Amino acid sequence: MSYWMATRSIAVKDLRSEARTREMTNAMLFFALLVLVLFSFSFQPATDEERRLASGILWIAFLFAGVSMLDRSFWRERMNECLEALRLTPTSASALLLGKCLANALFLLLAEAILVPLFLVFFDLSFRGAVSAWLLVLALGTWALVVNGTFFAAMTTNLRSRELLLPLLLLPVSVPALIAVVEATAASLLGEGALRVWIQVLIAFDVIYTTLALLLFETVLEGT
Repeated sequence: MSYWMATRSIAVKDLRSEARTREMTNAMLFFALLVLVLFSFSFQPATDEERRLASGILWIAFLFAGVSMLDRSFWRERMNECLEALRLTPTSASALLLGKCLANALFLLLAEAILVPLFLVFFDLSFRGAVSAWLLVLALGTWALVVNGTFFAAMTTNLRSRELLLPLLLLPVSVPALIAVVEATAASLLGEGALRVWIQVLIAFDVIYTTLALLLFETVLEGT
């Protein structure tokens, strides 16, 4: 089996499994929607500075959604002892990680497609910049969160306190990318010219995170 066929097979397997149960999707939407609703009752942005703060609230909601989903990335494989079988397949370990990342990214983007319109309605906001640029920011920020989260989910999958350790490992590493994506979102909401610069920063972070995760995943998999 080729590298890309193995990656596709892993992603399709996770997508089909989630389509049957909808466990992760429901948990993501619940936590993220809860954050948006609570903040919308206590905070209504009126000035440009407050709109900048609102972009941070949006990504806090996405972060809650992502952590609740990523925690279960390897849960099915661990419970059914399928991870050992996947390790014995004649393909690269990085294909397993990449397939998992693609499936998780699609799950999170699906949740974001529901949450972003609600965010704009709850906070009475609109994008002043190009919508296509914002969609690129959304994809880049989501990938940075997913690739780090999937990597650390594999690292903590056999630990009893994985629910606690995953955010403790994920958040410090992801802080630079989260700062960039919040600034890019704020620039899109305010129509600022710095948006292009933040997109370039996000691309750089995505390349670095993805490269390191793919290179180190073989070692992580051997230790689980």
